This record gives sequence, C-alpha cells and structure tokens, in this order.
Amino acid sequence: MRRSEPPGSAGDRHWRGSARLAVSCALLFFALSLLVDWDAGSLTPLRALLWATLSGTVCTVLLPQRVSAGPGWLAVRTPWRRRIVRTDALSAVRQYGGVSSHLVLRDIYGHRLELDPRILAANPLLWHELDTGVRRSVERGTLRHGVEVLDRLGRHIDEETVQEVLRASRLS
Repeated sequence: MRRSEPPGSAGDRHWRGSARLAVSCALLFFALSLLVDWDAGSLTPLRALLWATLSGTVCTVLLPQRVSAGPGWLAVRTPWRRRIVRTDALSAVRQYGGVSSHLVLRDIYGHRLELDPRILAANPLLWHELDTGVRRSVERGTLRHGVEVLDRLGRHIDEETVQEVLRASRLS
C-alpha cells in the first residue's frame, strides 16, 4: 500500500471513500451527459470534449481536502495547493460558523490553513496530533487567540467519541 503521508504521520481515514464518491459522481455525470446528447442526436467531438471538461470540473469541486498531521505540523492538500501550519507554534485559532463551519489556524511564521472540524472529529489521530501541538504552543506562549475554541472543540469531540463507544457496545 502506498502512503502519501510521511512515516509517523496521521491522515484522514475517510478521504479515499470521499474521493471515490467524487470521481464516481463525475463519471456518472459524464456518462449521462453523453447519453442524453447522443440520444438527442447532437453529440459531436467538440460537445464530448465540453462534457469531459465539465465532468472534470465537477470532480475537482467535489474532491475533498486531504488532511494529514505529524509531530508539530498539520497539512491540508487541495487539488491546487498544499498548506502547512506548525501546530507547535500556533498564534491564533478561529472557528467560523454558518452553513459550513470551518477552523482557521495561523502560526507564528505567517502560514494559514482552513479545515472542516468534522474531519478532526472523525479522525482521533489527527485530533491528537493537533491537540499535542496546541499544548506546546500554549506552553511556549505563542498561542494567544483561540484556546477556548479548541477547548470547546475538544469537549465536542470527546462527547462524540463517548457516544460512538456506547453505540458500538450497544449500551446506548
């Protein structure tokens, strides 16, 4: 099995399934578009290229971020770029709500990344790496804004973990 993360790092364990779903949706869109266009009698090579381009765009839009973490760092990879922050040198953490809640992390080196907190809740190893780095940032005095956000998120993740354990053991 090929790993894209460095040794000793943690990655999003649900990413492959989400990526497979994005590719499947794009392929289904492409096949149905070609079928409808062919049935209408208007399929040409140029229109097939258009449908392929639109399908590629659908795949790119649906493809989830790939999150990985290791000792002292957290990375988010999109199809266009990779962003890394030093979790042991964080300066600020903010959580923005709305339709899709997201966390914004900044380190003292000026790096910034955004991620969905549900990824951390679904991946205890990622949360552990982030939490360990945050504790180091607090000890060093670099993290001045957002400790309460991470405390609240940590309590929420702990509550969800307890509920999952109880459901798995059929006690709840």
